[in-house]
Amino acid sequence: MPVLASHRKPRAKVRTTPPAVGLTTAALASVTLLSTQSATAAPAEPKPAVEEVRNKVDALYRQAGAATQEYNRAKAASASQRAKVDTLLSDVAKRTEQINEARRALGSYAAAQYRNGGIAPMATFLLAENPQGYFDQSRLMDRATERQQKAVDEVRKQQASAAKQRAEAVESLETLTETQAALASSKKDVQSKLTEARGLLSRLTAEEKARLAELEREKEAEAKEKAARLAARQAAEAKERAAAEEKAREEAAKESGGGSGPGSGTGTDPGTGSGAGSGYAAKAEKVLAFARAQIGKPYVWGASGPSSYDCSGLTQAAWREAGVDLPRTTWDQVKIGTRVATSDLRPGDLVFFYDDISHVGIYKGDGMMIHAPKPGANVREESIYSMPIHGSVRPA
Repeated sequence: MPVLASHRKPRAKVRTTPPAVGLTTAALASVTLLSTQSATAAPAEPKPAVEEVRNKVDALYRQAGAATQEYNRAKAASASQRAKVDTLLSDVAKRTEQINEARRALGSYAAAQYRNGGIAPMATFLLAENPQGYFDQSRLMDRATERQQKAVDEVRKQQASAAKQRAEAVESLETLTETQAALASSKKDVQSKLTEARGLLSRLTAEEKARLAELEREKEAEAKEKAARLAARQAAEAKERAAAEEKAREEAAKESGGGSGPGSGTGTDPGTGSGAGSGYAAKAEKVLAFARAQIGKPYVWGASGPSSYDCSGLTQAAWREAGVDLPRTTWDQVKIGTRVATSDLRPGDLVFFYDDISHVGIYKGDGMMIHAPKPGANVREESIYSMPIHGSVRPA
């Protein structure tokens, strides 16, 4: 009998481990993918050069200087507004007391009228024992009524005045709130700029910091050279003026010797100019003596002495020593006095810098100034050419 073939399918063999070839292929694919991603990734941002960092930091310091002036303006306005509000509130309190006194007077009149009973005039006359006494009393009552009316008018007047003052006080308080908000905003802006500048400087390597210091020395040397040229030019002009004045005096003396009148007039003009010049020079000497005494004290934004200063705080304090009250900010100080050219600068003049007029220094002569430079620096002498000059003024 023939043997029947089995219809069962052969059992497939099951592998317990994947083939090594499959693992190797997956690993290679992963490596290839990572390599492709690395190749296509955006390159890291290059580190800025030291010159770029210096320019950025200088710009941040200038912006912080402008924000400092905003802060100074808001602070001065806040103090002024606070004083106004306090005065108004004090006046309202006084006015309220006056209203209360007038009301008490009205109360006494009303009580007296109540006690009298409010009898009709004819009835009072008929019931009076002495008619003449009635007429005397009537005249007194008329005068009392006039006083009562005056008291009523006074109350109304005081009430209207108090209402007006209360409205002014409310408006002033609103303005004060806005000013204080501006003050807080300016303070935040200054701190933000200074924090960013410090962050840039802190990321410099020792080599980069050395390069930055070298750039600053080069800038300082160039500024001093310009100051020296200005000093030489001013000295030559002063010598020419002195020679011209001497010649004028000699000619005036000759004319005076001839007995002519014009000689006296010529002698008067130089005297007048000299007097005016010596008056300003005396004030300027006080200003510079004060400024020199502050050298070495730290720059602190918003400070006006006595232990630290910002730029306009120093100029304000220095000129106060000479009896001249300057406004608090550079933007307002530049409007005081007489504008002068750089070539005509005299000791004591104020020199302003940058297009936004965010910095100021006190000219000391020979192209140099005393100023509170920037955060991290102390009050010092420096060339006026260390920054772009905006203009100069003679405060008095």
